[in-house]
Amino acid sequence: MMLKPSIDSLLDRVNSKYSLVILASKRAHELDAKAQPTMDSFESVKSVGQALEEIEAGNVINDPHPELKRERLRMEDEERKAKKDREQQELESRIREEQNQ
Repeated sequence: MMLKPSIDSLLDRVNSKYSLVILASKRAHELDAKAQPTMDSFESVKSVGQALEEIEAGNVINDPHPELKRERLRMEDEERKAKKDREQQELESRIREEQNQ
């Protein structure tokens, strides 16, 4: 049985087997968490296979600056929380106004 995508084609995209395993694992977790796929269709039905197909296609790459990505994600998370807090405060304010009328 020949597995697709082949390890050779994947190693053309990623510099080591270890990096490939980590990248595929992270992407598979993202796909399991309902992240938007980068391809219209997959040969594989499993998330790890789909992640490997995306890597082979060049749609998913190893981030050369993971620290910057972590910082950006942290900031985006803080912005989402702040927006949610503002919306909650606005809702509570509207409720108080309606009760005072």
